[in-house]
Amino acid sequence: MDRLTSILVFTKVASARSFAAAARALRMSPAVVSKHVQSVEDWVGARLLNRTTRHVSLTEAGASFYARNQRIIEDLEEARASAARGHAVPSGTLRVSAPVSFGMRHLGPILARYMSAYPNVLIDLVLDDRRVNLVEEGFDVAIRIGHLEDSSLVARRIAPSREVVCAAPSYLARRGEPKAPEELSAHDCLDYTLRSTGAVWRLAGPRGEHAVRINPRMTATSGELLRQAALAGAGIILCPTFLVGDDLAAGRLVSILTRYSPIERTLYAVYPSRRQLSAKVRSFVEHVAAEIGPQPAWDRGLPRKTLRKARTVES
Repeated sequence: MDRLTSILVFTKVASARSFAAAARALRMSPAVVSKHVQSVEDWVGARLLNRTTRHVSLTEAGASFYARNQRIIEDLEEARASAARGHAVPSGTLRVSAPVSFGMRHLGPILARYMSAYPNVLIDLVLDDRRVNLVEEGFDVAIRIGHLEDSSLVARRIAPSREVVCAAPSYLARRGEPKAPEELSAHDCLDYTLRSTGAVWRLAGPRGEHAVRINPRMTATSGELLRQAALAGAGIILCPTFLVGDDLAAGRLVSILTRYSPIERTLYAVYPSRRQLSAKVRSFVEHVAAEIGPQPAWDRGLPRKTLRKARTVES
């Protein structure tokens, strides 16, 4: 870095043909400017400038060195300007991580509209329910639901992520509808394997929270698969409304235990740092927030009892 500074100082002296003028332009003292030029000459091993009390001129070696460095400096300035343009205008490849079921159900049209608005951005989307390490795995931004373990990440709240206990009418006609959370243990429950609480469903009711241990008839790592099984009448599921909102509105699934609300979580966009945030990340986060939040489309039109406000947690 010191050598590059010395070269830049030499170039300024050579173009101005004056130590004093270069010093004023660089806001340095003439003595400091002289030391930088002497450092370059020592490094090159040749005199680059002829100095008199009134005049500065380039030696033959100095003229050759100056011409080459002018091209290098111009290239550096072009690189800087290009990077600045890339920072101001969304461009380049944007690596995004998102949960599988959420991505499959909702991100396709959202990303299509984003790409239409920002044609210079390429999307590399990875759907994975695993909590990826954004920095180590090279992701620019992630969509996450619930607890944010890494406090070094910046989180933008997008929308509430509500859950609902529901089942198909065919299942309820066959097995009956549970009236209290404790009755779930006697039913065929379909459980998401990666749930942080395991085979325990947490519901907030009129008299406080119920932590009900279920006996799953089926477990799976895919929320979408569990939804399909529930639609076929296989059992009761506890799942996000972003997965079953359309089914509830159409009556294909029925919300049950409506006096008891699953604990509400939050949908976030997370990224590594606010400092020097790239235009592609900023524009993507703003786009997703505008498309989804604060009241998601999948919750619109659902019965008020289905969306009863519950205590919010992030686990």
